[in-house]
Amino acid sequence: MATITRAQHPAASWPGVKSWFGMNYKDYESKWSQIYEDQPSSQSYEESIEEVPFGLLSTKNEAGGIVYDMSHQGYTQRHTHVTYALGFKVSLEELLFNLYEKLSLKRAGRLARSVRETEEVIHAQTFNRAFDTNFTYGDGTTFLSTSHPTDSGNQSNRLTTDADLSEASIEDLCIQIADAKDSRGIRFNNMAERLIVQHANMFESQRIVKSVLQNDTANNAVNAIKLMNVFPKGILVQPYHTDADAWFIQTNCDNGMIHYSALPATFDRDQEFDTKNACASVVIIFSAGFDDWRCMYGTQGA
Repeated sequence: MATITRAQHPAASWPGVKSWFGMNYKDYESKWSQIYEDQPSSQSYEESIEEVPFGLLSTKNEAGGIVYDMSHQGYTQRHTHVTYALGFKVSLEELLFNLYEKLSLKRAGRLARSVRETEEVIHAQTFNRAFDTNFTYGDGTTFLSTSHPTDSGNQSNRLTTDADLSEASIEDLCIQIADAKDSRGIRFNNMAERLIVQHANMFESQRIVKSVLQNDTANNAVNAIKLMNVFPKGILVQPYHTDADAWFIQTNCDNGMIHYSALPATFDRDQEFDTKNACASVVIIFSAGFDDWRCMYGTQGA
């Protein structure tokens, strides 16, 4: 097991070091917490089950009988919590002869930074795997798919023809969102709320969404995306997405992106009896995913 000794920081035992760098970097504001709903959990996993509602009414002939329908259970989405942990050990001698208190004190703070980074990376995985057929969910398909099976046939939360970010492709996907139906094929008021892009598209997304007139055209036409306030929750630039071309639109659909916290980040420290090494650790247990895939639409780009 790795232990930090004087060999890892030989200069820390000698005076004359002006400063130590590489420990203090500005962190991003939390990205995942803007996308996911945070809920507590006391179970090893949580399950959400789709309730397939009633369909449309049938015509009743005079003196004829009423057609009776049944609601029933749909697919099950399971969220299995995962334990993440990290720690470090420091030898008694390293602590005793380290002349730079700042170097020693910053180590515990670096664990907190590791927690934040881990949370961001894990929550971004849902999007980074959104089109990967190696990762399927409760209904047997990928997160973003053109063939989510329902009682009324396959439905899609992926742009029919993958396209890079543009005014036209955003409008196409927003129309697709507005055309959303439940599992029985009944329309509901699904509306775009937030545009999510990788930082490669952070400038282009601002030009497209916030220009007063249409972007990149000589036509003196209004920018309908801005005029209609299509994205009331704005643009989220997500640096943890690995595909520069992929982009997503989060909707107002209930039971969408979900984070279950079984154990918040818990820090601890102790000292080994035999070696007198100092130990510090952090443990966190959570899961991240989605319930209803209609909460997110997107494309992997062209």
